[in-house]
Amino acid sequence: MTRSLPALPPWLAHALRAQRGPVPWSAVVRGALAAGPVLLGAVLLDRTSLGVVAAIGAMLAGINDRPGSRRAAVRRLGVPALAGAAGLLVGTSAGDHLGPLALTLLLTAVGLLAGSVSAVGPIASGAGTQLLVASAIGAGMPLPDAGWQRALAFLTGAGWLLAVRLVLPTPRATAGDFRFDGERDAVAAVYDAVAALLDAAGTDDATTRRAALTSALDQAQDALTGPRLRRYASSAAERRLHAQYAAALPLAEAATALAWAGDAASARASAGPRRLADAVRGGTPTGPLPAPHRSAPALRALDDALLHAAHAFDQGEGGDLHTRPRPAGARWRAVFGAGGREYGLRVALCFGAAVAVAQYLHHARWYGQHQHWYWLPATAVFLVKPDLGPLVSRVLCRAAGTVLGALLFAGFAAVLPRPEGLIALVAVSGALIPVATRHFAAQTAVVTVLVLALVMVGGEPQASAGRIGETLLACAIVLVVGHLPMPGQRGGGVRSRVAAAHDAAHTYLTHVLGESALGGGTPEARAVRWTLRREAYRTLAEARAAIALAAAELPFLARHSAGADDIVHTLERLVDATTACAVQLDDSGRLAPQHAEQLTSLLDELEQGRERSGLRLPERPLPLPG
Repeated sequence: MTRSLPALPPWLAHALRAQRGPVPWSAVVRGALAAGPVLLGAVLLDRTSLGVVAAIGAMLAGINDRPGSRRAAVRRLGVPALAGAAGLLVGTSAGDHLGPLALTLLLTAVGLLAGSVSAVGPIASGAGTQLLVASAIGAGMPLPDAGWQRALAFLTGAGWLLAVRLVLPTPRATAGDFRFDGERDAVAAVYDAVAALLDAAGTDDATTRRAALTSALDQAQDALTGPRLRRYASSAAERRLHAQYAAALPLAEAATALAWAGDAASARASAGPRRLADAVRGGTPTGPLPAPHRSAPALRALDDALLHAAHAFDQGEGGDLHTRPRPAGARWRAVFGAGGREYGLRVALCFGAAVAVAQYLHHARWYGQHQHWYWLPATAVFLVKPDLGPLVSRVLCRAAGTVLGALLFAGFAAVLPRPEGLIALVAVSGALIPVATRHFAAQTAVVTVLVLALVMVGGEPQASAGRIGETLLACAIVLVVGHLPMPGQRGGGVRSRVAAAHDAAHTYLTHVLGESALGGGTPEARAVRWTLRREAYRTLAEARAAIALAAAELPFLARHSAGADDIVHTLERLVDATTACAVQLDDSGRLAPQHAEQLTSLLDELEQGRERSGLRLPERPLPLPG
């Protein structure tokens, strides 16, 4: 009789988990062309110190360089780079003019601001990270250059990587305008996800496939809605992609309704979306699309959606992306709400404590001749950021990655010529960052090698031992401060995400039971419905991600979000049922009895779950079907 091994606790299992997927060769090429060439150019121009700062800017931009469209990359890389340049200006000025106490207080206030703003979303979080890291570097890195020169060099490094991202064609991208290869891949992935959901209808895998469809739609929406000089798409290729994305929304709605019904769909049903995916990737005509049997409302909706998609692919005149600008009030509530306050206070305390300890050790000459006190608070930034993973997982991965990276660099430094060998090491490390981002420890090891190489190119001696010591000290500070009791209720980030999902589900259900029923499924009502459905599923996905991170914390922290997962699961089923109701209303103009019963049951279940969990959700009740 074999004895099964005990399951690892969530906080340890998360530290050992790594993302999977193909090697992002495009990002690898961009990483190789970023920090290394920038540093080489500065050394050849005898501006090594500014080259080090520019390489840091390119490195941080490389960490944010994710798969997606070029337009989305402008915001994802550009906004954090601007925040980092501002941090360098603030840090340099403060380091030149303030004493240890005043400097500590100022950087703590910057930590409070950056942490609170990080609650708005991923781009804001990236901006907050670079603001804090750059302010610590500006205050502590001994460079002869003025603050504005450092900021300009930082922007030059990040801007160089962004320019490479915008100009360099993607390998093997042969269809259509290469500028939109990221958009094409994202839109094609939506059709593939629709087909996969249709194949999974009636099986236990349907829920997972529906979540994958939501993720694909989110990524396509982000890829197509990046910053633009004009309000509308300005090229035929982009307008065609907009039309193809918009045509996927009714297909996604029909597929979700089929999955909700629990009836298996024939292989014929998924053949059409797969042909549409191939047409998007190859820029080819769709050809004849096999129509499913029209034996149920969802199948009839699927057939109609396929006909609409074929027409949209042929015309390619553009389409509504079904997004609504996030109102300023929502951002304000994210920053100053419970989640933002908790996030900001935690980051401020950890960052401020790290600055205080680093200042004490620096002025007590603990560092000797090494002027690296900024390493301690900069390391604390990456350790305290909740969106980078659970706290203990971050600490374990950071410590292991730093030790490995420092030991590797010590070996490289002993044999590589200077500075050309170190510059080559910077280029290689930059190329490895896109692959290493799959695991925080691997990313830390690569970044440690890169940073130590930059420090040595800048004229400092080999500092592997000091880097290990300061990282371990930062880990201890964040572990202590990160688990201190805080004013107010813990788990504010999870509660705010769940509340947003609850509110979006309320709005979507109200529209379907009200305007859609009264409007008889008019095009205007459907357009609003698809926008609300996208918002509901997106907020649910964000809540799921926040809950998953919170659940992997130590038990006494994870308990603060207990019950939230059950509520989100009920909300997901409610939004699925609402989608099925929308398809039914379009088909017959009225709800079937089983739809009304399912909605009523889910609403009751949601109320009971809210009472059991103790989560404070919006007081307004969800509407009961009449």
